[in-house]
Amino acid sequence: MENERTLAGNVIITGASRGIGKAIAEKFAAEGKTVLLCARNASNLLATAAALRDTYPKATIKTFIADLSEKKQVLLFADWCLLQGTPSILVNNAGVYLPGNVSDEPEGHIEMMMNINFFSAYYLSRQLLSAMQKEGSGHIFNICSIASLHAYEGGGSYSVSKFALNGFSQNLRHELKETGIKVTTVFPGAVMTDTWGDFDNSNNRIMEAEDVALMILAASKLSKQAVVEEITMRPQLGDL
Repeated sequence: MENERTLAGNVIITGASRGIGKAIAEKFAAEGKTVLLCARNASNLLATAAALRDTYPKATIKTFIADLSEKKQVLLFADWCLLQGTPSILVNNAGVYLPGNVSDEPEGHIEMMMNINFFSAYYLSRQLLSAMQKEGSGHIFNICSIASLHAYEGGGSYSVSKFALNGFSQNLRHELKETGIKVTTVFPGAVMTDTWGDFDNSNNRIMEAEDVALMILAASKLSKQAVVEEITMRPQLGDL
């Protein structure tokens, strides 16, 4: 089937040790894919990989520990990915949220969040694109946020960095139309991850990471002539 051909290569996921990234890794592992996981916390990443191998023995799970806020480490990860085989799906999910306002947030917030939330995706995608273009196929998912769409209280430099990622994603989509490479920009609202700390979600007020993962998996399975350009997801009761 054509859909299976599209998914034949490796699936690369950053920020994969927990939250949305971990949920995405689980969905592709369940499909029996070769999944390349990257995160900076070694213990969390190795524990996630071990759990996936136990649960989905038909999948191949490989890990690379890197701090993607540093360009050098992004490029090392990219080169390692290329050594593992053809990249088919790239999920740029690595990110960090530090609350604040542009006018008075601590020095260094903008640099840290731009490096992780934007530049990691920028440099990793650029390093992998040549191989994907040679194949004439592939799919890049950029995990943005509703903070990429409008300002909100306490968004500060996080929102700025996610706006940048959105702009990058839109330009990639425009540039890659004729290459066979798909680009999907994902805008999740509130999702129950570690970012929410001890938030009580017993009433299911906000989404689950699996919700985002299911949408990405579904979008990856379309025919080669179809692409979901944007996925916007919000809690049923709206934003918090």
